[in-house]
Amino acid sequence: MTELVYQRDSYLREVDAIVTRVEGASIFLDRTIFHPRTGGLEHDIGKLVRHSGEVIEVVVVYLDKATGDVAHEISPAEHGLEVGEVVRCVLNWERRYRLMRLHTASHILAAIMWRDYNALITGGHVTPEKAYDDYSLETMDRSIFEDAIAKANEVVKKALPVKIYWLPRKEALKIPGIVKLASRAPPDVKELRIVEIPGIDIQADGGPHVKNTSEIGEIKLLKIVNKGRQRKRVYFTVAP
Repeated sequence: MTELVYQRDSYLREVDAIVTRVEGASIFLDRTIFHPRTGGLEHDIGKLVRHSGEVIEVVVVYLDKATGDVAHEISPAEHGLEVGEVVRCVLNWERRYRLMRLHTASHILAAIMWRDYNALITGGHVTPEKAYDDYSLETMDRSIFEDAIAKANEVVKKALPVKIYWLPRKEALKIPGIVKLASRAPPDVKELRIVEIPGIDIQADGGPHVKNTSEIGEIKLLKIVNKGRQRKRVYFTVAP
């Protein structure tokens, strides 16, 4: 399977990789820094640079359901890339960093909602512009989210480290609150990637994050929407 380099270093902006498979406009590599659209997080974009200097845009990144490999959909589709060719992957860093900041903000908010309101996430999505999370709340009460976001901003100001490490699956699942999704279990793998903000949150998660909560900046409440029973949605963003 594709080596997910971003899981070890979310700040790596460029990396060389070998083309392992070509299916039309979808290019598969032995390793990648591009995060696919998965886990409620929007995909990265960027470019592949050939040895000749030719630049090919990466416009969509997704998981191949059959193999679990990461597919890089490129433009133009007529590219001439061949298996065995070495290319340089280059991220659109501005977009990625916004995703990282909002993703980590979402973790903090989820931890506070679980701790203070016993609410689990029932849906959500993070884009570079804004994010939303749905929570398992019966009551539609704006003050709940105002309170949670105010507390989340206090966590941001504390400049806490965001730690990334792996634990055996059985050991990880013994940790209270390791899963804050109401209807989704972690993948059935031997080890789980853990994202921990000491004293605040610990979750099994595969996506990119910032190294310190201070990088998030101010979290801003945009709006709340009643999406039905057990689905109270909060939209939020972070300062530019």
